[in-house]
Amino acid sequence: MNVIQWAMSKLPAYPRGKSVFKKYKALDFDFVPEKLPHRDSQQKRLFTIFGPIVDSNVSQNAFITGPTGSGKTVLSKKFCMDFQELARKGGKNVQFVLVNCRQRNTENAVMLRVLSHFQPHFPDRGFSINEMMESLRKVLEKEKAHLIVVLDEVDVLLKKTGSSDIIYHFSRFNEEGIEPKKLLSLILISQKNIYEMMDSPSLSTFKRGNIIKLDKYLRNELLAILSQRIELAFHPDAVELRVDELIADIASELGDARYAIEILEKAGMLADENKEGQVSFEHVRAAKAEIYSTVTESKLADLDKNRKLILIAISRCLKKNAYTTTGDVEKMYAVICEEHEEKKLGHTQFWKYIRGLDDIGIIQAKKSSKGLVGTTTLISLPDIPAKVLEEKLMDML
Repeated sequence: MNVIQWAMSKLPAYPRGKSVFKKYKALDFDFVPEKLPHRDSQQKRLFTIFGPIVDSNVSQNAFITGPTGSGKTVLSKKFCMDFQELARKGGKNVQFVLVNCRQRNTENAVMLRVLSHFQPHFPDRGFSINEMMESLRKVLEKEKAHLIVVLDEVDVLLKKTGSSDIIYHFSRFNEEGIEPKKLLSLILISQKNIYEMMDSPSLSTFKRGNIIKLDKYLRNELLAILSQRIELAFHPDAVELRVDELIADIASELGDARYAIEILEKAGMLADENKEGQVSFEHVRAAKAEIYSTVTESKLADLDKNRKLILIAISRCLKKNAYTTTGDVEKMYAVICEEHEEKKLGHTQFWKYIRGLDDIGIIQAKKSSKGLVGTTTLISLPDIPAKVLEEKLMDML
């Protein structure tokens, strides 16, 4: 008996019973469904951009941008899978490799990931970028293949390295030799405008018109995604009617499909944990409560300093109150700006920032009811304690 078997034998038995899940993998962030709801037009645009690879043996590039959870990564994967099959039917060998630049945030790490698609045991050290590029060229020529390199979260790589050389190298990859062969195309994915992070030589090699912009999902679009995942992932009748509507309502403030799917997955896990056999509204509410703190941190991290200072002011005003007013928050904000030696915003800009924080769901802002003198806006924190919010923001600053 090995150590793991011995340890497991000491644990009490917990009978699982029948799970609500039929195909758990369908809720994984890396899962690519047969059809992407509400992304048909973007996929058609990618086929239009990259079609000449098959028709005319040329290289192309594209930039996919959009907020978190708008389907950038899954769109690129689905397109590449479908395009690879289309090319195969046309007698052309198209390969693709997706590199997560948050995980592989150096040029060498990116190149190693690309090369390992063809040569799994390629040495992880001892080669320069130019030598690795030449090795890639040889393998593509040998296999008579055209490679689409997808750099996901490429802004992380550009920021970490402080250079866009890797994009320059990939973009110029096809220009070697008297009669250069078109062997490589490029897809860049980022929430941010990467053009501001690229130098002039790199920009000159990259077609800036091939931009695919994804908007955040609307409620009805999230509902379609949830309905699809419920059908794929759960046994029939294992999810209570209208649970998908509740999750769509919750996630629609962000328009984030990942958030919606994560709530669905967690709700299913809670149903299994309680051996209740069906995902209910209460499981959804409990799932949201567990997940929200992670989502909140992600939203807070994307805010600029002034928005963070406004939220600190709100949290201080709400430590002993259910609601505060914009007037009180603006006064507290002025004090906090002095503490942090930051120039405070004017009233109009301050008000716009308050509305923006309401739009992304960190705060709730509503007009005061009757009984208060004049009209004002009441502010509350719907999902996170004021003390916790201030602590998180202070740590970030």
